[in-house]
Formats: sequence, C-alpha cells, structure tokens
Amino acid sequence: MANGWSLIVGLIFVVVLSVLAWIFSPKGDNQTVFRSTLILSFACCYLMWAITFLAQWHPLIVPKRSDIRPERVPQ
Repeated sequence: MANGWSLIVGLIFVVVLSVLAWIFSPKGDNQTVFRSTLILSFACCYLMWAITFLAQWHPLIVPKRSDIRPERVPQ
C-alpha cells in the first residue's frame, strides 16, 4: 500500500536525477538546452505522477451508482 512517503521518495529521486543531468550533460553549444530539457522533463513527470497519485489517494468526490433506486439501497 502506498503512503505519504512515496511523494518524498519520488521527489528525492527526481532531484538526484536532475543533479546527475546537470553534472553529466554533454559540454558544447547546446549544453543549456540539454540540461533544461532533462530537468524540466523530470520535474513535469514527477508533477504528473504526484497529481495522479494524490487524486487517487484522496478523491474529491465519492463514486455513486446511478442505476439503483434510492429506496432499494441498504442502509
């Protein structure tokens, strides 16, 4: 079962990958573009995963069946 530590571990993983991308990016004319692309890709993937994870962990609405009459639902 996933818990709140998954977000922290994921963030640490993304920060480590970003630092590695910063250090080991190939030197040259396009170094800034290469670094920025990798770091922004890691950050966007993390944000997308974190938003999806939190949306499933704490849904804003409760699913409700619409094909059952209210008087037939057991209390």
